[in-house]
Amino acid sequence: MRTILAAVLLSGAVAKAAIASEPSPELIAYGKMLVEAGDCAGCHTADPAKPFAGGKRIDTPFGAIYAPNLTPDRQTGIGGWADADFTRALRYGVAPDGSNYYPAFPYPYFTRMTKDDTLAIRAYLGTLAPVASRNKPPDLRWPFGHRGLMRAWNYLFFKPGLFEPDQDKSAAWNRGGYLVTGLGHCGACHTPKNYFGADKEAQALSGSEVGGWFAPRLDGAARSGLKSWSAEDITEYLQSGRNAKSHAGGLMAEVVVGATSKMSDADVQAIAVYLKSLPPARREPTVTPPNDAEMKAGQVIYARLCIACHEADGAGAPRIYPPLPANALLQSINPSSTLRIILDGARTVTTPRAPNTGEMPAYAKQLSDEQIAAVTNYMRNSWGNAAPLVTPAQVAKARKQEP
Repeated sequence: MRTILAAVLLSGAVAKAAIASEPSPELIAYGKMLVEAGDCAGCHTADPAKPFAGGKRIDTPFGAIYAPNLTPDRQTGIGGWADADFTRALRYGVAPDGSNYYPAFPYPYFTRMTKDDTLAIRAYLGTLAPVASRNKPPDLRWPFGHRGLMRAWNYLFFKPGLFEPDQDKSAAWNRGGYLVTGLGHCGACHTPKNYFGADKEAQALSGSEVGGWFAPRLDGAARSGLKSWSAEDITEYLQSGRNAKSHAGGLMAEVVVGATSKMSDADVQAIAVYLKSLPPARREPTVTPPNDAEMKAGQVIYARLCIACHEADGAGAPRIYPPLPANALLQSINPSSTLRIILDGARTVTTPRAPNTGEMPAYAKQLSDEQIAAVTNYMRNSWGNAAPLVTPAQVAKARKQEP
């Protein structure tokens, strides 16, 4: 048990230095690694010239909130906070003044982090340039703007507690579990939510719509999950933003650039080990294939606009043009991501491991809702694929959303 705890939580001499009055360079570097792994800048940076100064709008089903300032400015940031204030905020969602944060700030995941890791993060944030940037009040619909309601939410849905290593699993699995369910807060996007915005724990990591995209399944579902991906496929995707099966797009592209591409090989491989162990959290839907007329209409559009890059058999050019057969995202129960790509086009994310670019044109102006539905249904149900039918009404709804 001690070996697993040491490997998973990295609570050795570096993290223990958090108690020192002046953080060591090693502790600061470790904190920087944790901040990158948690993609803190992704939410807390509105102006790239002022990293971590907050102000970024985060839309939720209940309205919008604005990420707070994490720089060490004493008046508007966290410069005046005690270590206990920071730990309580990160692990319990409680501000220094005693008010509750909204769970768009993922403290339900960060609660699994160790105190040493939270203090390492604070040590790194303390080295940032202070920026005077006052936090913006939330813009939430009544009655959700009353923070007192969060006490009831926490009572019903928040389960504080550290990540508990599994003695029967490997150190890599436990490290991956710590990152996925804690610091990495993958379920914040990839787990379905109930009417109150809390995770449906029984369907963990089985996919959820977020920001007009569909964060796909990370469990072992055969068609739309990661069953067909190897651990090496997952590792390559997280490190480079692409692999032989798929490319990162939308919000996930930002996560790859800002977080997973910067993580250590060991941590990314640990995430892959953990994800590959997950059984399907819910059944895949029974699919009624499109009728012949719908498939023919979609095939005509595919032959005219898609075949040059993706080939007649959908094979594409792996790591340049994603293959379509057995494509998990393409076969997701929710077609939002596929529709966003067809409507708005796509550009391959670039990372140090994969700097070459690739582009797909946007077809929002060129194709009608009916045509986009037809070609989407053709791709989602050809070459052995199977996915629920997309309607023109779904395309029209996606078209109204901002890219």
